[in-house]
Amino acid sequence: MRIAYFTETFLPKIDGVVTRLSRTLEQLAELGHEAIIFAPLPSLAPSLRGAGRERYRPSESYAGHRVVRVPSVAFKPWYPELMLGLPRPRLGREIDRFVPDVVHVVNPVVLGLWGTAIAKQRNLPLLASYHTDLPQYTVHLKLSFLNPLSKAFLRDVHNQAHVNLCTSSPMVNSARGLGIKRVRLWPKAVDSDSYHPDNASAAMRARLSGGEPDKPLMIYAGRLSHEKRLDWLYAPITGIPGVRLAIVGSGPAEPSLRERFRGTPTVFTGYLRGAELIAAYASADVFAFPSDTETLGLVAMEAMASGVPVVGARAGGVPDIIRHGENGLMFTPGDLGELTQQLKEMLFNPELRQRLGRQARRDMAGLSWRQSTEQLLAYYRLAQLVRRRYDP
Repeated sequence: MRIAYFTETFLPKIDGVVTRLSRTLEQLAELGHEAIIFAPLPSLAPSLRGAGRERYRPSESYAGHRVVRVPSVAFKPWYPELMLGLPRPRLGREIDRFVPDVVHVVNPVVLGLWGTAIAKQRNLPLLASYHTDLPQYTVHLKLSFLNPLSKAFLRDVHNQAHVNLCTSSPMVNSARGLGIKRVRLWPKAVDSDSYHPDNASAAMRARLSGGEPDKPLMIYAGRLSHEKRLDWLYAPITGIPGVRLAIVGSGPAEPSLRERFRGTPTVFTGYLRGAELIAAYASADVFAFPSDTETLGLVAMEAMASGVPVVGARAGGVPDIIRHGENGLMFTPGDLGELTQQLKEMLFNPELRQRLGRQARRDMAGLSWRQSTEQLLAYYRLAQLVRRRYDP
């Protein structure tokens, strides 16, 4: 099968959407399928400059699939790391040369709209995937007046697709509640071979704990942005004596978070990749996940695969991966007393922590990117069927 992707975000950006898309592209290559990816040119944010601009030319490849970069502008001042791809007429010519069997628009906002238009003009099967709770983000970005418009936008764009996908059951229900039709679940997946309890490292624990590896250690890994609610972790790090917190990642909220946590036993590592990130997960006691805007929570799944239980917000897609009291704990968003209590119980009750961590590992070990990608291919075939039936 030949698949054309239009995505609002791609490498070198690091987030759950990019991870899912990257792992899917790798699986597609192994299964003998071909893809072309249209993505914005990345920014040169300081946290990403180490990758080198020369690696991200207007045309490149990933896992053997061609990547076509388009000019982009940063979504400033609200989300400066998000580069909005600017449509170009040549994208249509690229599609005509590639001749895709299906078009997949990922989080359609700007570039995805262009992909939608191209697919509709050529009567191609169209699938759209919904990865970001855009109405909720308008609240966090202090753009609440756009909330009703964002809901109408999502409904109108997604209802042009022959199949729509969400990555968690709660978000399937949310999408249907917005009036989006033909919604299916794109199964969750995690690399449980790489993320494994055996990768715990004494040296990494010493680094994350600020040289005090014997102290209870909480960790967060992911993008540092205001909607992730990381400021909520100030309550437990100041309210639970003797604990340590490691914040792994970078993003626009990093300067304000560093100032907020100044004087607390908190270590900021910046982005970690590969073996370092794998060791960081496995070397912690508990993964603290306060975000209430997640459509799934891949970083939480990576922690769980590492045998580290999660305390997460009872919101968005998080309840799709955490079963309270079985493989992790959940708190009511905004209830910092409950968050602090859940973390304290997990950190100072080894029997509970180990039991939940073992079950979390078992749950994640049963998932794979191969299974998720095979289901995605089935959805592509469904989109072809729906297109033939309704748009002959």
